[in-house]
Amino acid sequence: MSGTDLIIHVNGKSVTVPAVDADMNLAEFLHERLDLTGTKVCCGIGVCRACTVGLRNRPKALMEKTLACTTTVSAIANQYVYTVEGLAEGSRLSPLQQSFLESFAFQCGYCTPGFLMAATAMLDHLKEYRIGPEQLEATIQTWMGGNLCRCTGYVKYLEAIRKVARAQIKGGS
Repeated sequence: MSGTDLIIHVNGKSVTVPAVDADMNLAEFLHERLDLTGTKVCCGIGVCRACTVGLRNRPKALMEKTLACTTTVSAIANQYVYTVEGLAEGSRLSPLQQSFLESFAFQCGYCTPGFLMAATAMLDHLKEYRIGPEQLEATIQTWMGGNLCRCTGYVKYLEAIRKVARAQIKGGS
């Protein structure tokens, strides 16, 4: 990496990344430089997806899920990163976070941020690409299938996601 600083946007705030940090993986940068520790690193090679964050290449683009442990900061210059810390609005949880709580969706909770961010990206896509209720299960499996939970909490995670997705499909937003 050359000696040029770069900019990324994290949870709505512009962040200058010193050139010396540009080749850090995103998870390490979030933890060490921004003190955002909600993004978890478990396997460190992108298999478990506990490190999933949301990423947009421009402000209004659809959110994609991105693995923070295998993505360098330089690879996402000028892009928009969303972490679990950015889901709540003030003290009000997002509908997805609230559903996770109401469904008792997590046990140890280590993989929860990855599930939340992958599901947030899925819900963002459902706003643009409308599906019928009959397609919901396959859509959830496609988006969430790679996220691993060592506590076998899948049933409750998927129940919580399904609840919010159904409401979104029914409400049309």
